[in-house]
Amino acid sequence: MLYKKNGKWYNFSMKNINIVLWEPEIPQNTGNIARTCVVTNSRLHVIKPMGFSLDEKHIRRAGLDYWKYLDLSIYESIEELWERYPEGEYHYFSTKVGNLMSETVFGPEPFLVFGKETAGLPKELLDRFPDQTVRIPMYEDRRCLNLSNAVCVGVYEALRQNDYPGLG
Repeated sequence: MLYKKNGKWYNFSMKNINIVLWEPEIPQNTGNIARTCVVTNSRLHVIKPMGFSLDEKHIRRAGLDYWKYLDLSIYESIEELWERYPEGEYHYFSTKVGNLMSETVFGPEPFLVFGKETAGLPKELLDRFPDQTVRIPMYEDRRCLNLSNAVCVGVYEALRQNDYPGLG
């Protein structure tokens, strides 16, 4: 099924959003993010190392029955991801940047990149791509959102900007 946005045609069967997790540490967060990916028809890309195992035994024990529907790719480094998707539209989420999410334009297949729970994305990465950084607005004197919540906010903003293609 085709979908038209701003004069350009897109295929509903395309994966709309790409979620990238940089060295995730907490399996429950990754599980929640995986579920968000499944219900939004998004891809999940994980940059190693991970603070947990994704083997079938651990997944089954965690009760992640939706895991079979997940489109998952794992990479040794961010460079490997960039090599695989050199034309990708990358957005780097951090509490340490100035570009508000409300001022960010997301195309139909963006890569939303999130850092690990304890440290976020490396400063060097944020400094390398300052125009591609994104901050979810929140009170400055509070702790930041949980990673899985931040991913959900980012995914649904990108989907909203693209008229929720294929979602009912």
